[in-house]
Amino acid sequence: MPPSGTERTTFVADAMLGSLARKLRALGFDTTYYKSGDDSGLMDLAGRENRVILTSDRSLASRALGRHLRAILLTGKDDRARVRRLAKGAQLSGIPLARGEPLCSVCGSGLTRLEKKDIAGRVPPAVERSHRLFYRCSTCGQTYWRGSHWKKLRSLARLLKEN
Repeated sequence: MPPSGTERTTFVADAMLGSLARKLRALGFDTTYYKSGDDSGLMDLAGRENRVILTSDRSLASRALGRHLRAILLTGKDDRARVRRLAKGAQLSGIPLARGEPLCSVCGSGLTRLEKKDIAGRVPPAVERSHRLFYRCSTCGQTYWRGSHWKKLRSLARLLKEN
């Protein structure tokens, strides 16, 4: 949860950053994945919703900053490198990285905790046997549990705190 009085940091990620957008949602950041549309539409959305633009496009980052929008250029070939760059770019720009509760990585909606009896048939039997905590997206119905991906996400979260 964000510190008291601090709102969750919101992002809009460009079309090249879909994987990162999903991970940021799971980490508790409200992240819109702008996969179709032109750069001016992305910048309009960022301005209208007060979102930080995440992009790997130098030209877009430069134009956004020229319009007095907050933007972070994310270099690197994988999400780990991009998260490092996000943390450093946020620090240099004075952008707080305030997370909230995890969100659905697919659609960005809130998650509701499920009782084990409510997940029968929704997850593989081995997952049902080996896990206690389950969550479901309130909008798209995606079911989540703390599997091996959870360790990878926690590793990315630590990178956000290092800078």
